[in-house]
Amino acid sequence: MNVLVLVLFLFGSGFHQTHCQRLQRGFYSSSCPDAESIVSQVVKEGTDSDPTLPAALLRLHFHDCFVDGCDGSILIDTSSSNDERHASAHQGVRGFDIVETAKSRLEDACPGVVSCADIVALMARDSVSISRGPKYEVLTGRRDGLVSNSDDASEMPSVDDSVETLTDKFKKKGLSQRDLVLLTGAHTIGKAACFFITDRLYESNAPDLRIVPHFVPELMSMCPKNGVNSVKVSMDRGSDRRFDSQFYANVRGGFGIIKSDAALYGDSNTAEMVENYADNEDSFRNDFVGSILRMGNAGVNTGNSGEIRTTCSSFN
Repeated sequence: MNVLVLVLFLFGSGFHQTHCQRLQRGFYSSSCPDAESIVSQVVKEGTDSDPTLPAALLRLHFHDCFVDGCDGSILIDTSSSNDERHASAHQGVRGFDIVETAKSRLEDACPGVVSCADIVALMARDSVSISRGPKYEVLTGRRDGLVSNSDDASEMPSVDDSVETLTDKFKKKGLSQRDLVLLTGAHTIGKAACFFITDRLYESNAPDLRIVPHFVPELMSMCPKNGVNSVKVSMDRGSDRRFDSQFYANVRGGFGIIKSDAALYGDSNTAEMVENYADNEDSFRNDFVGSILRMGNAGVNTGNSGEIRTTCSSFN
């Protein structure tokens, strides 16, 4: 099944939207024909300056979509602690400045046309591609949400969640356990702060037995007890800037950094998927596209719902 057919199939599969109008291929082809190329150029420039940016933008897309659909709610910053972006579950999420850079250029080219929600989705696509991952098309036409509340992020997946809890959280978003495994595979690029790791090394019953023993001293040297929690560790040992299936091989081998990543190999159902993707990169690449599109197309504002923000961090 080619990518375009896959996109149309996924979109026509009945995911909830807040208006009857659907997302479209090339939504901006007439109203802002250079929209996607402008976004791609901003991602390229940003990545040239900061090679870790693609992982950040991919994470931003996930965190935006998982709360109330891909509506740009995470971008709002009114300097209130109640803004969604300040939720504890979004700790460490970044890339907001790059989104604003793209929005500024788009406003210069096509004022009031391209939504911030679409910018985030397009940037995630470009981040995967620039990391030598699969190329895929994103349906566009999302509109920006009118609500941003930190309390709405209470059901975000946590690094301490069990596979059962994670599966339930994904199910509530219309996503399957396979989607859980595939979207976790986005950890093939990027790093995690020691803050998310130290419990596995130093708390009761530590070190975590799911960490292969000879890897423990290496992690301890990077994340010493009472050290600086903001220090970053690769989530995909040996391949943190390339979008590939090495992440699953690392999880299988006991090199999973985050507790919830490692847990995937402790559950018989998800372990089987980890095995499959560790040994079949083409399968991972193809299936990942399906999952990120399912997530990105669900629960969006279209038609007359929401708005097109002038600045992504502020409601109009």
